[in-house]
Amino acid sequence: EVQLVESGGELVQPGGSLRLSCATSGFTFDDYGMSWVRQAPGKGLEWVGSINWDGVTTAYAESLKVRFTISRDNAKNTLYLQMNKLESGDTAVYYCANMKSDYWGQGTQVTVSS
Repeated sequence: EVQLVESGGELVQPGGSLRLSCATSGFTFDDYGMSWVRQAPGKGLEWVGSINWDGVTTAYAESLKVRFTISRDNAKNTLYLQMNKLESGDTAVYYCANMKSDYWGQGTQVTVSS
């Protein structure tokens, strides 16, 4: 059974930082690039960024690349998203995904508010 389980989302003040994790199982993690996607309240899905299978290559949405960093630990089958200098506009449900296989997690809520 394929599982992607995000964690780490919480309420954080503007300017704060969070690290999200995505623990995976049921597929060969290091065979695939992985992505983070978010959905803000009342809006559609927004691609955050992606990382290739070995973590060497990353790509980000232009508006996020300065503040967000994606990494992975293939030994732990886990994907990460480091988010710094959070803004209210970052409030969203964050999903990790293996887009090639169309595997998605259930999402973790990040709320940025004072």
